[in-house]
Amino acid sequence: MDGVHDLGGMDGFGKVKPEPEIKKPFGEVWEGRVLAMSRALGLAGAWNIDVGRHGIERLPPHIYLAATYYQKWFLRNEKLALEKGLVTADELAAGHASTPAKPLPGSVVTPDDISGALVRGGFEREAQGPARFKVGDRVVAKNIHPTSHTRLPRFVRGHAGRIERIQGCHVYPDSAVALGDEDPQWLYTVVFDGQDLWGPESDPTLEVSIEAFEPYLEAV
Repeated sequence: MDGVHDLGGMDGFGKVKPEPEIKKPFGEVWEGRVLAMSRALGLAGAWNIDVGRHGIERLPPHIYLAATYYQKWFLRNEKLALEKGLVTADELAAGHASTPAKPLPGSVVTPDDISGALVRGGFEREAQGPARFKVGDRVVAKNIHPTSHTRLPRFVRGHAGRIERIQGCHVYPDSAVALGDEDPQWLYTVVFDGQDLWGPESDPTLEVSIEAFEPYLEAV
């Protein structure tokens, strides 16, 4: 979707200021709890990674820009849990359940599941047909403006690039969110000339690589 979360190439936000290095996994204890909640909800089948990302994208701009990383995760969890009927607003306000738990299709997390719960699942799928493009082909990123989720960054839309690598066939995030369907699509690494993206005053040696699904691309 087009929104304030798609910050690549946008002006007016100043320089990126890296946070001080944290020598422990989380800056605050509650951040670890939010990660645990998120992993447990995923294993339980509450929603997949793409729906989760879209939940963050739908946060109001003033909240998205002001919230920290794990605050976004927490607000997303609240939002999606409400939308899917897993909790009620009254339960969130009270801090405890007042209705029977809703059954979910996934598994209950036990201590033995913790290591596996922290590993991202695989999204490669069997190809439904041959890849349309090959390494070296020139392609253009479509100038699309979807209202739902997409993994095509706004700054490359309408620009030409070159297929550098074929990454296999994977779950298509756009369909996973909008239709609830994996709809596997070929995934490519596409290289763009930096000056074409950022203008003639940018570094002439700069190249930008992105991973783009086949429906995002068309032949030059």
